[in-house]
Amino acid sequence: MARTDLAARGSTPRSNAGTKGVPRAEREQQILAVASLAFGTHGFAATNLSEVARDAGISKPLVYNYFGSKEGLYAACLDDAGALVGDEIERIARGDAVGIERGIRTLDGMFALLDGQRHLWRLLHDRTAPATGAIATVVRQHTERIDKLAHEGVTELLALAGDTDERDISVMTAAWLGIVDSLMDWWVAHPDETAAQMVERVTRLFTALLGDTAGVAR
Repeated sequence: MARTDLAARGSTPRSNAGTKGVPRAEREQQILAVASLAFGTHGFAATNLSEVARDAGISKPLVYNYFGSKEGLYAACLDDAGALVGDEIERIARGDAVGIERGIRTLDGMFALLDGQRHLWRLLHDRTAPATGAIATVVRQHTERIDKLAHEGVTELLALAGDTDERDISVMTAAWLGIVDSLMDWWVAHPDETAAQMVERVTRLFTALLGDTAGVAR
């Protein structure tokens, strides 16, 4: 598929990141927004920093001045996206939902958060990105955080059924993470499916699979 100018495509308006007087923190966020869309749309390997700089309205040397390298820019985008998703999952985890209801609310929160910016999910799962260095460190930090939250949720769910076996918890945690990844991948691949429709679909599927034991509010 042919590459297109991000600004011309209408996905992100051309920013004024190069305007004099813009605070550094604000300018960095503008660059990250443009770069995240580029990385999430084209993948790390196919993303050109010259195009990112152009679409951000700045010079390429300024990108290097702020982030050091293409890898550094990607790691910063990854860190922002990972924190965004992790914060939402943790917010739901600290709520009052338990068992499968907590799982449904977690998915609901993720769909709502990423609706309109599904490129962030692709950014977080880009197989063309380097698997070493700063990028690997960022991936590990956010993966460990999300895995811990999933482990807590599964431990709570199985405890409701009287199961405290550590290996059962480990197996179910891995299964749950795989389910979440598969559902999100499917949703991202079907842009016509809204966040609300996906929540209805997931709730319906969980209820069909688990029956009354699902405990899903309807």
